Amino acid sequence: MTNARVTYHALVSGQRRGLWPSLQRVGLCLASLPYGWAVRFRNRLYDWGRMRSHAVSVPVISVGNLTLGGTGKTPFVEYVARFYSEQGFRVAILSRGYGNSAGSNDEALVLRENLPDVPHLQGADRVTLASAAIEELESEVLVLDDGFQHRRLRRDLDVVLIDATNPWGHGHLFPRGLLREPRASLRRADMVVLTRSDQVPAEQRKGIRAFIHRISAAVPVAETTHQPIDLLNGDGLGQPLSVLKERPVAAFCGLGNPEAFRQTILLLGADVCEFRTFPDHHPYSRSDVEDLRNWVRQLAMDCLIVTTQKDLVKLRLSKLDGRELFALRIRLQFRAGQEAFDQKLLSVVRCK
Repeated sequence: MTNARVTYHALVSGQRRGLWPSLQRVGLCLASLPYGWAVRFRNRLYDWGRMRSHAVSVPVISVGNLTLGGTGKTPFVEYVARFYSEQGFRVAILSRGYGNSAGSNDEALVLRENLPDVPHLQGADRVTLASAAIEELESEVLVLDDGFQHRRLRRDLDVVLIDATNPWGHGHLFPRGLLREPRASLRRADMVVLTRSDQVPAEQRKGIRAFIHRISAAVPVAETTHQPIDLLNGDGLGQPLSVLKERPVAAFCGLGNPEAFRQTILLLGADVCEFRTFPDHHPYSRSDVEDLRNWVRQLAMDCLIVTTQKDLVKLRLSKLDGRELFALRIRLQFRAGQEAFDQKLLSVVRCK
């Protein structure tokens, strides 16, 4: 993680103490006021019908969140798209495509690798993308990735993901915290899903659920985990997760929530002796790769090098300094609420 990112998170989370950090937080709080006013005003324009939501002829399922950073949208989008595909529907994924100036971004590359038969359209105007998916690809269901704040495209099911390890983005709107809009916006959600629910105690999950139901009493809440399934190298060859057991591991990633990745490796029984982070959606340069090679060169020979699938699809390397490079491949699994959620997915296509 870059120094600026570390400093910012330490500041907004309250870890940095003293007079100067307190004054900085006051400044960030003041800066968040116009941001909050703009977000609320925009939402009200949509609520009042002053800004138009465009309806399309096929069901639209939106997967989004309230906070900046990683809540695990990619595995969840994959779950929804795979569900409809296995039901025999032609599915397309629509996304903004952050970080895709050189082509498809990391999330699109992962989805393409895991769901090769599901088209993924990227662009700023998702209303236009939706029309193209329906008219040109004959799509029967559209999955809107990161769509909670994108209200121009009307959706039939609004799913909001909340990362159980940091549910409310330190409790403040950006830039004082990580909230993209007020928590009261959960009233628009048709379903709330707690991701990474295995990484917090049951009592903490209960508290999150209670807070959600104070905002929206009737909204269903499900719980999911990011379940590791295997280790994959750049050539598509896999290894069982058992190779991590009691093994020294050097890991790196470019994620919105890198600590969750580290915890996942630890839960598999590995000894994480080294851990490096990059910004979310980081485009690896030649110098980054050389820096990683120098880092690997200093590690013990029995140390396993592990990254995420999102990072591996961008690096496209099988080895670093002659050492095999593996990605931890994950798949979303439900701990609670799967049957209710699957029924909601089916009811959407039956009703339209």
